[in-house]
Amino acid sequence: MPETANIPVDKVRQLQRKLWVCAKRSKTRRFHALYDRICRSDVLWEAWKRVRSNGGAAGIDGETIQAIEQRGAGEFLAEIQAALRAGRYRPSAVKRRYIPKADGKQRPLGIPTVRDRVAQMAAKIVIEPIFEADFQDSSYGFRPGRSATQALEAIRVAGNQGYNFVVDADIQGYLTTSGRTPCWIW
Repeated sequence: MPETANIPVDKVRQLQRKLWVCAKRSKTRRFHALYDRICRSDVLWEAWKRVRSNGGAAGIDGETIQAIEQRGAGEFLAEIQAALRAGRYRPSAVKRRYIPKADGKQRPLGIPTVRDRVAQMAAKIVIEPIFEADFQDSSYGFRPGRSATQALEAIRVAGNQGYNFVVDADIQGYLTTSGRTPCWIW
């Protein structure tokens, strides 16, 4: 019988691996009960560690990562877990800031509260392996363990094998900034 992990990060990795295997095994499989996994204390601790390592400013509530560490991360995570389990968790409004762009315009930036970032990260930890199982090997954008450099290397290798085109699309803001009706050519 396989040994089960007692270290929280290992338990989270086991959970992610099981979800990935189930999703990979059956393309038609539907995952109906994932909420309880988001509420798990080991998942919340891993989410907290990732949020803490990312840093970032306080959200609309003004609570910083340092303030949470001073009062105790365990207590903070227990509050989130209790709210999630009771069905009382509601995300806070997002703090809006604008940062200047090179062209003189401003880009809006939304800053969620640390509490919301932890809950979002917990959800990401649980659902990411399910979606990862369906991605093609040639997909690189916003995937764990993938980078723009790796994508460029794959393009270089494919070019050397005689392939002569790459398709990359980013249509964010196209309809609001172009003033044209989209035309898709395949």
